[in-house]
Amino acid sequence: MKRERTHLLRRHVLSISLGLAFVIFGSGSLWAATDLLGAGATFPYPFYSKVFDIYSHHHDVRINYQAIGSGGGIKQLQSRTVDFGGTDAFMSEEELQASPAKVLHIPSCMGAVVVTYNLPGNPKLKMTSEIVAEIFLGKITNWSDPKIKALNPSASLPNLPMSVAHRSDGSGTTFIFSDYLTKVSSEWKSRVGRGKSLNWPVGVGAKGNAGVAGIVQQLPGSVGYVELIYAMENDMPFATLKNRSGNFITPSIDSVSLAANVELPADTRVSITDTDAAQGYPISSFTWLIFYQEQNYGGRSKDRAQATRDLLEYVIHDGQSAAAPLHYAPLPDAAVQQAEANLNSITYTGQSLQ
Repeated sequence: MKRERTHLLRRHVLSISLGLAFVIFGSGSLWAATDLLGAGATFPYPFYSKVFDIYSHHHDVRINYQAIGSGGGIKQLQSRTVDFGGTDAFMSEEELQASPAKVLHIPSCMGAVVVTYNLPGNPKLKMTSEIVAEIFLGKITNWSDPKIKALNPSASLPNLPMSVAHRSDGSGTTFIFSDYLTKVSSEWKSRVGRGKSLNWPVGVGAKGNAGVAGIVQQLPGSVGYVELIYAMENDMPFATLKNRSGNFITPSIDSVSLAANVELPADTRVSITDTDAAQGYPISSFTWLIFYQEQNYGGRSKDRAQATRDLLEYVIHDGQSAAAPLHYAPLPDAAVQQAEANLNSITYTGQSLQ
């Protein structure tokens, strides 16, 4: 798994290099440099990298996806410099209205955000929503805090100051995490709120899930939030969280899938944090691919539009087989059906693309 992670990161660097080469040296039509361009969320990057690689080996198309964060993915789509974007935070009404044409969402897989830490021996810790909120509000500042000790009586907790790490870029992972905290903490809701970028009360920022993971790994006493796969692939500990039903839940494919047992709206823009599912992990989320309903824009050919639709179709069907091996939860049937309906509404010059 670590070797695969290294391979993914190398491909990420190559992807960015190709993108930069296009920006610097490309000329003529925007769409002439590569087959399909995507950009956005780092949360599902290992999943996308694997799926796009498999797809490229079986179809006459190349996919260049740059993991620049959800905020960047939305901006790139709005500026029409990519064929599709990736975001862990569904676009707000304001963002949709600010876009030059109608944007559609389809969920691509599900994941979890975990609270990870660096302590001597890295004991397995339980946390409540209150403890998590107070850590990231800067109210709990030492690992010997009585609230943490009371919940973890058998753990050897040192008298060690906490150092909080958080995302510095526009991040869907931050949106998911802050969405959860906004639901469970009135103080967090009033002081900080939810969003892809926040005015953090405490801590140091880093870019990407990998950046936050890097700080936590290097700094004893640190605590941060990352996507589950980044914690697992780097052998980082993460907390078991008490959910709304009062159960302590370890993040896993099963507990994330259970959290998604909700009614999905037609546009698929739904939050599943703080789930009321008894065995659901409380910081779970869909992640989305976003694209324009009308695909004839900016000199795009019909072939390119069809290639975009075909790739998206593959992600929600055959591509789902890559989710579980990479610690993502595959889409439930209801989400696949709604995603398919959204794909069926794609047009080129007003005519349906199938």
